[in-house]
Amino acid sequence: MMNRRFFLHRGALAVATTAALPSFLLRAALAEAGPAPRRRLVVIFQRGAADGLNIVIPHAEKNYALLRPGIGIPREQVLDLDDFFGLHPAMASFKPLYDAGQLAIVHAAGSPDATRSHFDAQDFMESGTPGEKNTDDGWLNRALQAEDARRRLPHTAFRAVALGPDLPRTLAGTVPALALDNVENFAVGGRGAAPQPAAVAFETMYAGSSDSILHRAGEEAFDAIRMLREANPAQYKPAAGVDYPNGELGNNLRQIAQLLKADLGVETAFTECSGWDTHQNQGGATGQLANRLAEFSQAIAAFWQDMGDQAEDITLVTMSEFGRTAKENGTGGTDHGHANCMFVLGGRVKGGKVYGAWPGLDNDRLNEGRDLKLTTDFRQVLAEATAHALGPVDLKAVFPGAGAAALRPLGLV
Repeated sequence: MMNRRFFLHRGALAVATTAALPSFLLRAALAEAGPAPRRRLVVIFQRGAADGLNIVIPHAEKNYALLRPGIGIPREQVLDLDDFFGLHPAMASFKPLYDAGQLAIVHAAGSPDATRSHFDAQDFMESGTPGEKNTDDGWLNRALQAEDARRRLPHTAFRAVALGPDLPRTLAGTVPALALDNVENFAVGGRGAAPQPAAVAFETMYAGSSDSILHRAGEEAFDAIRMLREANPAQYKPAAGVDYPNGELGNNLRQIAQLLKADLGVETAFTECSGWDTHQNQGGATGQLANRLAEFSQAIAAFWQDMGDQAEDITLVTMSEFGRTAKENGTGGTDHGHANCMFVLGGRVKGGKVYGAWPGLDNDRLNEGRDLKLTTDFRQVLAEATAHALGPVDLKAVFPGAGAAALRPLGLV
């Protein structure tokens, strides 16, 4: 059986034995069809529920300091944005992007579903159908399906890529997606570096198949993988002056930059970073959360600098399953909350602004008396970023069940 952490979600066998199999068009086909699409969408999921109130801090709110006497960021240490909001001091790498008008912030955003379960909330946000547990595919895969419904373009096996050990829920669906745990160590059939076990099993499965369609799909897929090997990823060097932090997100974004610069036909890329579940010892200006935010912001800023002129055609969006309680708990941390903040970075993004209606932190304005109230549906942010990157697709197909308000543009692009 094919390992889903390597290649196609939900089984290549089931897809390949039907006439609906999307073809992997390789270098020759791309040469005939012209250059690959230039606009690309990069999605980052902060798993564990990041504390949006200590990421983008409403320092002008009087109740902020009262709710967080131990973990609140002193106003004089906040990186002020607009005299009301400011960034955590560990996020200095983001301030130039914001000042340059490339980074937009959406506060009090998230899923309208009230769950405080990590599993359910992540599933709802990745499927794009809050409250609905029976959705088979992910919103990003449906976005690519909607693009195909609008226009048929040649695509490579690298059209949709996830950097990580497993294919994420976000990319589940009928459009083939590729998951790579480590670009540099990947090999096909033992050529080059030592192959990952999944690669060997995958090639063996295809080589031994008597199904002509399956065999042809496997050959095309491996030709596409060889395209990556020919790009010599082990020799990749970031642009001058770029220094990625040595952590989960930094390493993954560095590899996404490799794939994008190799011009392999990547349209969408997904990655994630963990460690945001700060129930205890969260810290304030320094500490656990500050360390995560430093890597998070430095990794994204390095990626942006590394992409150089190509960044003009990239839209990057961040999301987390929910925020955290407005009031700190008894162990120096925060518990599962509701609304959060999202970042949107792009060469054509109308940045330098905090978007969304601010609900306030007065006790009588909190959600259930404990959380930041949600005023912007996360689908508004994703829908606008998707339409910008992939074109005017059918957003109701991408986010089924969403009302008009959940898809109304914020004016981010």
